[in-house]
Amino acid sequence: MLPFTPETLPSEWVSGLQSGFLPGLQSGFLPGLTNESLTLLLLGVAALVFLWGFERYRTTFSRVEFGLAVAVSLALVSVALAPGIYGAVANALDIESRFLVVQILTNAVFVFLILYLLSQVYANRTLVNDLTRGLTVQQAALTEDAAPDGDSVYVVIPAYNEADTIGAVLESLPETVHDRTVRAVVVSDGSADRTVEAARGYDAIVVDHPLNQGQGGALKTGFEIARRHGAEVVVTMDADGQHPADQLPEIVGPVVRDEADYVLGSRYRGTDQSDNSLTRRGGIRTFTWLINRLAKTDITDCTNGFRAIRGSRLPELTLTEERFSAPELIIESRKNGLRIQEVPVTILEREAGETKKPGLGYAVGLARTIFVTWIR
Repeated sequence: MLPFTPETLPSEWVSGLQSGFLPGLQSGFLPGLTNESLTLLLLGVAALVFLWGFERYRTTFSRVEFGLAVAVSLALVSVALAPGIYGAVANALDIESRFLVVQILTNAVFVFLILYLLSQVYANRTLVNDLTRGLTVQQAALTEDAAPDGDSVYVVIPAYNEADTIGAVLESLPETVHDRTVRAVVVSDGSADRTVEAARGYDAIVVDHPLNQGQGGALKTGFEIARRHGAEVVVTMDADGQHPADQLPEIVGPVVRDEADYVLGSRYRGTDQSDNSLTRRGGIRTFTWLINRLAKTDITDCTNGFRAIRGSRLPELTLTEERFSAPELIIESRKNGLRIQEVPVTILEREAGETKKPGLGYAVGLARTIFVTWIR
């Protein structure tokens, strides 16, 4: 004997059974899911997403993609077969509409996927940049004697479309500084002009990035070449003629005398003939103040590219910045215990061409680099 009869059931249940839906069950569905075709469509999409993720795992062993596919598939199945779950979530969160819960969860997943995509783009870009620098370093290994040079000063000069000035810069370099042999390393950062050809007319190691990496990327390539050649001191200079080569003794001296491991030139302790705008000078002062507060340094010119670093200490620095490298070098040196000293230098006006530093974008990039380097 059945426990219930039509006479014992509530009248709304009887009408619900006759129409094919119980009121309590129907209230658990989201709008539109009473449509069987929509339910089948969601189940089909869930199956396709799962199969795609499984195929990606089978062919590329990507567990992350497979996990995302499983998560999306389960979400679609739950919407198709058990939408009442979202009603329970809505009640728990005191949200009136279950459809709103689905929207919130969908947006959260969408944001997560965007962040994941950005991380993948960054990882791929980093991989390409590392491969580019690795291939470029091999250019020096193939054309130069890789045996350690002993007491030597390697002058790393990043250059991007500096064909008009690179020759004069190389010609101005002395043969020795403090009884150390001077070797120039020119890293053309994907130049579209005759920078490489102009540099190869002088006694210098010249390599060329096939893709533009930014000044920070070019410096990392030059640092690696200098390290492989056993450089005692590594100096960085600009390719536009703003850094006078006759001041190399002042830059290199504290390292050679074992007074410092990182020597930074300062136009504000020396002479500034760069003709920078008032806005740019104010920006340099502001960012220098910020670095001094965060890193407990005592410098006056944080963006100056005229510097000397003890070669044996370079591997200790974690350098990830491709473009705005000056603050990263200072903060990393401070964090790793390098003795930092600042010396007065002269910064000249560019001999030719235009600055490669963007206006507002340069300020934003410096701020980002300072913050990221400080917290990591």
